[in-house]
Amino acid sequence: MERGEPGLLRTDPVPEAGEDAAATISVTETLSEEEQEELRSELAKVEEEIQTLSQVLAAKEKHLAEIKRKLGISSLQELRQNIAKGWQDVTATPAYKKTSETLSQAGQKASAAFASVGSVITKKLEDVKNSPTFKSFEEKVENLKSKVGGPKPAGGDFGDVLNSTASASATATEPLPEQTRAGP
Repeated sequence: MERGEPGLLRTDPVPEAGEDAAATISVTETLSEEEQEELRSELAKVEEEIQTLSQVLAAKEKHLAEIKRKLGISSLQELRQNIAKGWQDVTATPAYKKTSETLSQAGQKASAAFASVGSVITKKLEDVKNSPTFKSFEEKVENLKSKVGGPKPAGGDFGDVLNSTASASATATEPLPEQTRAGP
């Protein structure tokens, strides 16, 4: 089949957006002067209606702004209301509810896991404190303290022992006042 013959390959020109409809009419389908004039008249009328509707819309928008101003509704308040409404709409969706439930369950499981880890660490530290090696170290520190600073006061703990040992060794290494003076 050749182009122009009736059949599947026949193509008719299609008007592009904004293209004048009268320019796309094929030669075999020409319009009479009367039909062209009628179309031009209709075109002018539609364009005039569009312009009128645009003016009416602008007037309505101006009136809306004036009413909002009188009611004290600012753009910021409108934005807040829109955001609040949007957030409310989001939180009402099944996807949000499902995600929220899942995250809540994950948070509970994580809390339980951290509590479990904390109790395991506490138990391990207690085990270390009760171990023979730690007890031996603690005894050696107490012996050192008693040699340097005297007997252990009643109720003293390991921290007190370390502090007193540190202060005792600091005073032992301080120079005596007569050693710091230079002789004549």
